[in-house]
Amino acid sequence: MTDETSPWTTARGRLERLVADQGFSGIVRVTQGDELLLEFCGGLADRASGTEVHPGTRFELASLSKMYTAAAVLCCVRDGLLAPTDRVMDVLPPERRPRALDPGVTVHHLLTHTSGIGDYAEEDEDTAHYVADYGSLWETRPMYRMERPDDFLPLYTDLTPIFAPGAEFHYSNGGYVLLGAVLEEVTGSPFAHAVSERVFVPAGMTGSAYRRADEPDPDVAVGYLPRTGDERWRSNIFSVPVIGGGDGGGHSTAADIDRFLRAVASGSLLGPETTALMLTPHVADEEEGWHMGYGIYLGPGGSIGHGGGDPGVETGARYLTGSDIAWVVLCNVEGVLDPAWDIIEEAVATA
Repeated sequence: MTDETSPWTTARGRLERLVADQGFSGIVRVTQGDELLLEFCGGLADRASGTEVHPGTRFELASLSKMYTAAAVLCCVRDGLLAPTDRVMDVLPPERRPRALDPGVTVHHLLTHTSGIGDYAEEDEDTAHYVADYGSLWETRPMYRMERPDDFLPLYTDLTPIFAPGAEFHYSNGGYVLLGAVLEEVTGSPFAHAVSERVFVPAGMTGSAYRRADEPDPDVAVGYLPRTGDERWRSNIFSVPVIGGGDGGGHSTAADIDRFLRAVASGSLLGPETTALMLTPHVADEEEGWHMGYGIYLGPGGSIGHGGGDPGVETGARYLTGSDIAWVVLCNVEGVLDPAWDIIEEAVATA
């Protein structure tokens, strides 16, 4: 197959048209083993300075970084600091856990989204606690004060559980905020430091961090909110917490996410026994057709990954264990991830 007829050449051309026609802004990276099959950068990381997206650009990840939270918690399991069967009420003191917490909720329930706790950012519109717009949470609460897991507790401490622990799968942002508190409690370190020490450093993820939005860091993509007509672009700085936490908001390069997925799949990050725990299909997500491992989605053919979305942010990553192909799509605008994802899925299918 010549370069002109390669599925990756075709994919690059389609991504270029996506930039021109739909305003794609972000990065697409596809690898197979040590081979870089495609790396496409389009759009602007910072519209004020005109800085273009490049391979070293760090993107806000939204819920994709729930995988990092889970991996850090599982490092504690591996090291004997914690067990999946531990009850949250036995790990956290009363002032660090919801008042409405069911005593039967365990670390396993939090990791698998089966805790049933009331969620401060409920995504199911059929649930009483539904939040239609995540950014609206910070209209009356200073987002710059949301720095640690405990800062979120007032938002969900009294929310009624929606079902008994273990009854079913129900995606929970609040559950992962609580996991962040668990991680702090058993390590004695702030959440961001604990994840860096247990995940970023051992996996070689030098471009990853939980950075504050009010700190001037280089090579960071600004998230931009949707606009209509001649409206000016606005950043998402007031629409997300000042720093990411257990339920999302870390920053990474596309290459670092590739490293993470491969480190998890190979067992080099967690070791064989703990890796098996993470990649066990603990519960089915029947709506999406996946199973939930510990903080990571498990799909057909041994695929693993996660995605995320926040105001001004869309992300997705997948690794196919059988073919050793991984791809990452990170965007700093909304509404463009799905078409880019479709382009890559089609290329992977024909490669």
